[in-house]
Amino acid sequence: MLRQQNKPTPGFGPSPEAGHTIILALWAVLICCVVVGSLLPAANPVMAAIGRLHIWDKLQHFGAYLALSFLPVIGFRDKRRGLMAGLSMFLLGVLMEAGQHFSPGRAVELGDVLANGAGVSCGALLGLPFRTLIAIL
Repeated sequence: MLRQQNKPTPGFGPSPEAGHTIILALWAVLICCVVVGSLLPAANPVMAAIGRLHIWDKLQHFGAYLALSFLPVIGFRDKRRGLMAGLSMFLLGVLMEAGQHFSPGRAVELGDVLANGAGVSCGALLGLPFRTLIAIL
């Protein structure tokens, strides 16, 4: 008697492989947005528009870096690499904050670095149970 091979049943939506690719592509786009936004001069129209949102800048830092660390944690197939990539976003935050020293009208702030670090930590911690949830689905 022949053994039947376990074949994945066709489902709806993107394949798991495509899902990882989409998540990591979104992560790359977000990295680009954060780098550009971090280094634009304060007088730039984009920065003026962000200022008109009236959202506390530390909350903006926290949210951006939460997403920057969450996405690789759930996007990488290897849990350890995803976690390392997510946590490395803290280094990106430090470098972007240092780069603001050279951007007209911008200032280096320890509070921004702390908000980035809190966002990275929360994003990585939040990503771990989501990896499990995604694997179950």
